Amino acid sequence: MKFSNLYKIGWVIGIVILTVGTSCKKDGNPNNLPDVSPDDYAGKIDGFTSSDEVFPKNLVAYWSFDDTKAEKVSGASPTTSANDAFIAAGVRGKALSLTTGYLYYANQFNTLKTDVFKSFSISTWVQILNNGSKKTMLFQLTRPGIFTGSINFILNTNAFPASNTDELKINPTFTTIGGGTQDNVNTKRDNPGDINYFPYLSPKIGMSKWTHILLTYNGTTGFFYIWADGVQIGAFSSRGTGNNLFKSNEPSEVIIGGNYNVIPGKSVSTDQSFAAMTGNIDEIRIYNIALPEAHVKALFNLGKAGK
Repeated sequence: MKFSNLYKIGWVIGIVILTVGTSCKKDGNPNNLPDVSPDDYAGKIDGFTSSDEVFPKNLVAYWSFDDTKAEKVSGASPTTSANDAFIAAGVRGKALSLTTGYLYYANQFNTLKTDVFKSFSISTWVQILNNGSKKTMLFQLTRPGIFTGSINFILNTNAFPASNTDELKINPTFTTIGGGTQDNVNTKRDNPGDINYFPYLSPKIGMSKWTHILLTYNGTTGFFYIWADGVQIGAFSSRGTGNNLFKSNEPSEVIIGGNYNVIPGKSVSTDQSFAAMTGNIDEIRIYNIALPEAHVKALFNLGKAGK
């Protein structure tokens, strides 16, 4: 049987197309990645099964308040405390309740010393109300004999009456290498359209609502962020470098729920702007890094799930 040249050409082209099409078939796993099973993620939140899995090697201080006031990394117990009790239904297990109370640790935490504590993140959960008259110090890394600590985790609970549970002013500060103070606060900055515009954002609060508040500070860039319930809310994040960088002064002590002026016999000035804390607090975690945003959100989501 004879075939025309045209037929032969068409037959050859067909074979070529079939061959090319077969050889170029898409491979659904071009990088030969291992198989992933959905079971590997069962029960996990943002990739974690527990808050304890978030940067555990960088966790330098931790208070769980599960029937203990001891800091779990160092084992340090408070030197003195006042008006405190454990309550059920914390974020994870039990929590600490303070009624114009505080915990005071009169010892130097080695993990919070100058040379090893340059960046930080401080995460905690609170149930609290405004009071219209006094500020609240959630946590202070103190400078003995000095009113302002190296880190001052301040809530301006004086800014609104107790009936206002829609707003909370969060105004943390830190001391600098140059001896000054830097801060951040959740407030409206400039106007929409301005280059530095930032809206006023605030978490809701209340004695029946656990609110997650977290600070991150990068000791290289000088960026200082406030997060509340997984949302960045601080309006003044860039705090400068050089002499404006954070310094963890030595010696230092730790106070939860107040400063020196709320502790009988420890007052360092006549300033009466703070009262010992009234409210509940749980899960204080301190890291020696500035947590990435994904991990900030993970701690919030894990806490909401009791993990």
